[in-house]
Amino acid sequence: MTVFVLFGATGDLAARMVLPAFWTLANEGLLPKNWTLVGNGRGDVSHENFRARVRESLSEFSEIPPNKGPWREFAKRLRFAGGGFTGDSPGSLLDVIADARRDAGRNAQLVHYLAIPPVAFPEVTKALGAHGLAKGSRVVYEKPFGTSPSGFRTLNRQVHAVLDESQVYRIDHFLGKEATQQLHAMRFANEALAAIWSREHVESVQIDVPETLGVANRAVFYDETGATLDMLVTHLFQVAAEVAMEPPASLGAADLQAARETVIRRFRPIDPAEAVLGQFAGYRKLKGVDPRSRTDTYVAAKLWIDTPRWRGVPFLLRTGKRMAAGEQRVSLVLRTPAKPFPKLPPQANVLSFSLAGDGEVDLALLAKKPGIAEDLEPASVALPLAQLPEADPLPPYARLIHDVLEGDRALFTRPDGLSAAWKTVKPLLDAPPRPISYEPGSWGPAKARKLAAPHKWLLGQ
Repeated sequence: MTVFVLFGATGDLAARMVLPAFWTLANEGLLPKNWTLVGNGRGDVSHENFRARVRESLSEFSEIPPNKGPWREFAKRLRFAGGGFTGDSPGSLLDVIADARRDAGRNAQLVHYLAIPPVAFPEVTKALGAHGLAKGSRVVYEKPFGTSPSGFRTLNRQVHAVLDESQVYRIDHFLGKEATQQLHAMRFANEALAAIWSREHVESVQIDVPETLGVANRAVFYDETGATLDMLVTHLFQVAAEVAMEPPASLGAADLQAARETVIRRFRPIDPAEAVLGQFAGYRKLKGVDPRSRTDTYVAAKLWIDTPRWRGVPFLLRTGKRMAAGEQRVSLVLRTPAKPFPKLPPQANVLSFSLAGDGEVDLALLAKKPGIAEDLEPASVALPLAQLPEADPLPPYARLIHDVLEGDRALFTRPDGLSAAWKTVKPLLDAPPRPISYEPGSWGPAKARKLAAPHKWLLGQ
């Protein structure tokens, strides 16, 4: 029995991600037997009007059209509470939740999902406590959880003044990706991979997330955030931790979180001299963007991890808007053997994980070309994860919302890890290089090539 309260229910994030994820769970039969979704917003929207809006969102953003599946039953469980929600005024939310609890059960689990701008997190959190909606509830916070090291600390204090840490679910949807979870699953389940997963065999690690998309209708938000805050300190750091963590005591939530957060504390603060910021040409002309904006739409940085396993191995992180291709790839570049073959090409042995879609694992290596000569040729093998027998992957948001409903916090971030992440990025925030202009459809500023020297980025350059 669950009452799921979606703050910002008529906003872009809810339409694109949260509502389609909830609809997917309904179609997969993964929602609780009794549930109600209560949308919340400032406007005075009727239940029927909200249902119509939800259907429009699903028609546009869900892979499962709402004319199929259990739409009629799904729609009956949707309600809307207007009038906003603050400490001074709860709008109609308390009344609508009371009605929902009569249907779902008096002991229904309350889940609050804050699909709202981060600036609104403190007020809504405080209001949850003021109106008796915090006790026993689970509260999901979207990224970014804070927009600076000091902002993170302040927000964390405000949240813990109302909620116990066990109630808090800080979402980072990259951790919900099937292929991200493969990083630890395949490594710890296969001795062949575990044996090479260290500085003795890995020359460098590349975590590369170029995007062809621009900032679309997020220009105002994006100009206040930028690529460093939107992607580097969140997704890319979390994926780096998945690669670099030590084997956890178990795959239980506490042990998996502890392993991930422990290694983040060993991230060395980023040297601004080992980072390149960029801004795609034409960005300043977008509606909502400051015409003198220095917001970065591209960031590439070299990360060092001071553990015995990874000391001396560069982690090359890169992401950017309006780039030549869209990829989400983690690559472990293996060292080139010194003997017995002379002059082997660099970066020829690569184990990589595509995080896009359902995910894929790729291995690039050198093989003897059939014939009488000892000629070597590049070869590769691929394992599309969706083709595994009886594979039934969930989209990241659906997976994470399901985990919230189950009370599983394994794929959510903790404050100690986030605090360490903010310390890692602080030098770059304090002294950011001036963003270099780059052409849309390119691979970003040419200066970033030096970060991968003496070799190169595997994608595009």
